[in-house]
Amino acid sequence: MTSSRFAFPPPGDAIFLTDGGLETTLVFHDGIDLPCFAAFPLLRSEEGRERLENYFTPYIRTAVERDVGFILDTPTWRANADWGAKLDVSVEDLSELNREAVRWAAGLRDRLSDTRERILINGVVGPRGDGYRADAQMSAEEAQAYHAPQVEAFREGGADMVSAVTMNYAEEAIGIARAAEALGLPVVISFTVETDGRLATGETLRSAIERTDRDTGHIPAYYMINCAHPSHFDDILSGRDEWIRRIRGLRANASAKSHAELDESTELDPGDPDDLARHYRRLRERMTQLSVLGGCCGTDHRHVAAICEACVPASGGAV
Repeated sequence: MTSSRFAFPPPGDAIFLTDGGLETTLVFHDGIDLPCFAAFPLLRSEEGRERLENYFTPYIRTAVERDVGFILDTPTWRANADWGAKLDVSVEDLSELNREAVRWAAGLRDRLSDTRERILINGVVGPRGDGYRADAQMSAEEAQAYHAPQVEAFREGGADMVSAVTMNYAEEAIGIARAAEALGLPVVISFTVETDGRLATGETLRSAIERTDRDTGHIPAYYMINCAHPSHFDDILSGRDEWIRRIRGLRANASAKSHAELDESTELDPGDPDDLARHYRRLRERMTQLSVLGGCCGTDHRHVAAICEACVPASGGAV
């Protein structure tokens, strides 16, 4: 792990922002064609890297201005072997692009912040299959072997941490956690849920978190929820059970539509940034450990700025 003055996981009173919906912003706001919804090929050109920099810059500046941390994701949610093959990217090129994604993010951090230790470089691992459907299911052992090359590329590039994002069944999350542990990188697991608060397999979020912790020996630094609207999971996050306290981050969708409805949408549903921010504030009032705040599909800088305004004191968070 690169040098940082933050403990990992960060202490509970240290606020970190993230970005919003990278792919939905690039496609629907910027009009960029992303085959297979993959952003990592943009790293291959100067124009593509400029597009990515223009996207991330306002988020980082907000974090700097508000004196909070920032978790800077690599644009690698689709940068695994199956999606790479669909995009005609060789295994060798894929590994180099994953390394380059970390180096690119580190360069952006250094250009936009005088205190580089406030920004953590996060290697993003996405699902092998579709994030909205639990297809291509693997055993934990198969998932570890499958995702290890991408995690290894992040380590070689100098990432601070790894996050498994939009996980919809526990075995894949367990495998990624074990791969990160074997390669010496801190790992975060982010599950996505349907409108009933359950994973696509029907497993409860509680069961998925507890099973992942049990089968990995509590490897994940913390858990997150992403790619679902707060109204889909708000009612299951009551109480102070240990599994709820393990959830430290939230990256919600702008829209309250189901995954199936979003999959069929031809227009972006941006929701209401202020209403989304109010959801975050209410959740954080009872889940005081929530310290990583950002967005997912349909959100842009407006949403994350509103979330920051609602949840972080104007004088800055404790970092």
